[in-house]
Amino acid sequence: MYVRAAVLPLSLSSACRAPQGQGLVPILAARCPPHFLFRGETRALTVLPFSPRPLCPCRSIHIVALGNEGDTFHQDNRPSGLIRTYLGRSPLVSGDESSLLLNAASTVARPVFTEYQASAFGNVKLVVHDCPVWDIFDSDWYTSRNLIGGADIIVIKYNVNDKFSFHEVKDNYIPVIKRALNSVPVIIAAVGTRQNEKMPVLKAEASHYNSDLNNLLFCCQCVDVVFYNPDLKEVVEAHKIVLCAVSHVFMLLFNVKSPTDIQDSSIIRTTQDLFAINRDTAFPGASHESSGNPPLRVIVKDALFCSCLSDILRFIYSGAFQWEELEEDIRKKLKDSGDVSNVIEKVKCILKTPGKINCLRNCKTYQARKPLWFYNTSLKFFLNKPMLADVVFEIQGTTVPAHRAILVARCEVMAAMFNGNYMEAKSVLIPVYGVSKETFLSFLEYLYTDSCCPAGIFQAMCLLICAEMYQVSRLQHICELFIITQLQSMPSRELASMNLDIVDLLKKAKFHHSDCLSTWLLHFIATNYLIFSQKPEFQDLSVEERSFVEKHRWPSNMYLKQLAEYRKYIHSRKCRCLVM
Repeated sequence: MYVRAAVLPLSLSSACRAPQGQGLVPILAARCPPHFLFRGETRALTVLPFSPRPLCPCRSIHIVALGNEGDTFHQDNRPSGLIRTYLGRSPLVSGDESSLLLNAASTVARPVFTEYQASAFGNVKLVVHDCPVWDIFDSDWYTSRNLIGGADIIVIKYNVNDKFSFHEVKDNYIPVIKRALNSVPVIIAAVGTRQNEKMPVLKAEASHYNSDLNNLLFCCQCVDVVFYNPDLKEVVEAHKIVLCAVSHVFMLLFNVKSPTDIQDSSIIRTTQDLFAINRDTAFPGASHESSGNPPLRVIVKDALFCSCLSDILRFIYSGAFQWEELEEDIRKKLKDSGDVSNVIEKVKCILKTPGKINCLRNCKTYQARKPLWFYNTSLKFFLNKPMLADVVFEIQGTTVPAHRAILVARCEVMAAMFNGNYMEAKSVLIPVYGVSKETFLSFLEYLYTDSCCPAGIFQAMCLLICAEMYQVSRLQHICELFIITQLQSMPSRELASMNLDIVDLLKKAKFHHSDCLSTWLLHFIATNYLIFSQKPEFQDLSVEERSFVEKHRWPSNMYLKQLAEYRKYIHSRKCRCLVM
């Protein structure tokens, strides 16, 4: 969520250079009105009069923050708000339950302070004690007074949407704070989002990576290997690329790696004992095979293992981690427990990592593990490499090898393209237009690995366009979230100086049916009205878009009018508003 008016972080640079005797006044040196522009939330600020306190020679600043500016708490019971937003990322965060803050008797009945610690400019220590409730004053006034009495700054927070909270602060606690101390600056911060102006929320689509690869086993598309039993009867069809992605045994069998590359005698022995490749032209059914590129025939030497091969392949295609389910399926076919154990051991040998002791001892231990796609030899090993490739894309004068089986499993458009009455179904070399090689490689990386990491907003938008072209909706959502996250993290100065055309980004999002992103960008432009209204591309907004931005803009005309009146009032009194 964006913040629309902010008080923190502290101007610690001013504090470090404060002349002796001027106290903490320089820390509050930013001149701004009670409503100060940042992004997203409205935070009103008032500073109570105070007498400056000398700056501590040890260069430390102690802040006590009181009140809850949020509507709700996180699940970990830490309030999401002003202090944690600004200090909760880089500093050490700890919950302090010591008697230094609250005595032992009082901690039972109420929450303790949350302590934030940070170092600025190497030798300035910042300590913030944040308490979200006001009960501390009612239940233990003596301890509370000692705590706030040692503070250099007091911050009082409340939610702008909670009228009761405002009156409680105004009528009860401000007088209490004034009575407790008269030489410490007190800052009152009203925090909250305008309830009718919340930014649209974009939710990511759940991954279906494992199910895509699992479904490939049953769709019988792009098959390039067929397994036979010792009697030369067909058992099951499969795909070399998937088998090699999880097993060095299959890499060795299909000549992806040599015995010299493997350097593991147990894997070499397992490959020789279980499988044999048949290239005999007199093989039953060989005359009926297609003349183009017939599937490789593999004979399974072990009859018991072969009888369970369909279950074993289903286990491998689902990620090779559901051991209990595999064991249960094998037990249904093999009555003898010794035979079951023998087959399970052979599966473990197939999945063995070269040079390592086979530690797949207990099926239950590995039931909750991640699929092998994530931690063993993964599909990324084959990305943009000619090994087992059966299709080549031609992009900008260069070629990119790929594997039809993965493309068909992960992309419905490519599944139709390679299996329909299209030119691509019979071609090995396929031209690609409208995208760069870099973008297309990022697209393939997502198909192979279920993840991507764009280099920036521009590349993310190019990838989004490519994903829309091939109708991969989840990748579109990932790119949308990346763009939003990048824009959210930019400070106002960077937004003002960046070369990225935000209006062009909006128009591309609309043209490529990225409705969530286009809606979010409109809100983003409106929320940062003063920044984007000064850019030349702001004039490129359509009448409808301009009307939306003007209606939802921040700061509003009413705010600017009040700001002008406030500044006039301040100048008439010849005083300054000292805020963080």
